[in-house]
Amino acid sequence: MNDLSVPQQYRAAYQITRFRDVAAGVHWPEAFVIITACATTGATWTPEREAAADEALRLDLMNRGVWHTRITGYHPETGHAEPGWAAELCVADGCVLGRAYLQDAIYTVEGDELRVVLCEEPQRAERVGGFRERLDYSGTERLPASPNSIE
Repeated sequence: MNDLSVPQQYRAAYQITRFRDVAAGVHWPEAFVIITACATTGATWTPEREAAADEALRLDLMNRGVWHTRITGYHPETGHAEPGWAAELCVADGCVLGRAYLQDAIYTVEGDELRVVLCEEPQRAERVGGFRERLDYSGTERLPASPNSIE
């Protein structure tokens, strides 16, 4: 993988992010992206602005007719969390959508391989690790490592 030009403090956060708020019984596609519409790192938005951006992203995904499900990325040490969407989009389309929603980066999942990709450089990715090993129920209970579903 190529090295991303992300400041070290943010890069570390991408590397330890975990995911929660996943519906039981989700059948994951082979490849998808994880995207949010939250304020980018260092920015502050009102809760109303973040909620409106999240709803706009949800409607955008729905109008595209792609599989999508709620997922929240969170930092296990600080508790900072960003509700987002797992969506069956290719990396290039995910980055276009990420830029439209003012995101610096998105996650991509292929098989069980989790990567972070800068929206401005979709051809560059950095491996983060296994996706399913980072899934939690209620922020604490580990999910089974099934390759096709979460039950």
